Order: sequence, then structure tokens, then C-alpha cells
Amino acid sequence: MLKIWGRIVKNNRTIKDYVVTSNIEGASYQDNLKACILELCNLMDLSKPYWLPSNLEEYNKRGKTIFNQDNFIEEIEFDRFIIEELDLDKK
Repeated sequence: MLKIWGRIVKNNRTIKDYVVTSNIEGASYQDNLKACILELCNLMDLSKPYWLPSNLEEYNKRGKTIFNQDNFIEEIEFDRFIIEELDLDKK
């Protein structure tokens, strides 16, 4: 099961945040990640961000990445959209 925390930040303040999970049976990690991001975007009324090479590298290293205006075609009204994988094994 994959658990992702998504936050929208404006002026260094979190203005929206949600935690979503995906456990699509027989699906790959990438499919579950895509499902989580799509659900977050729907909950927050966002267009889906484009993954740039820097986002992919950051997510693979840290389990977290930050999307800004460069990742969206439309104008955004916030500074950052942050997604972070939550480790289900930690207590």
C-alpha cells in the first residue's frame, strides 16, 4: 500500500493538505503513485503537474518532491505543491 501526503503551500503556509492511499491489486508502484497524485489533484482542484527530471531524481532519493509554476501549464495561485511518501512501517 502506498500512502502519499500532498500539501499546497503559499507564503510559507500550508493552505491545503490531504493524505491519500492506493493499493491497486496487481499494479506497479508507479501505477499506485499515479493514482495517489491524481486523487490529490482532484481533491485540491489542481491540474496534474508535469514531472521534470529534477522531480523524478528528488522523489527517488528522498520520497518527496516539490512542484512549482514550472510544472503546470496553467497559472497557479500558490507557491508549491509538495508530495511526500509516508512510511507505513514507522511508528
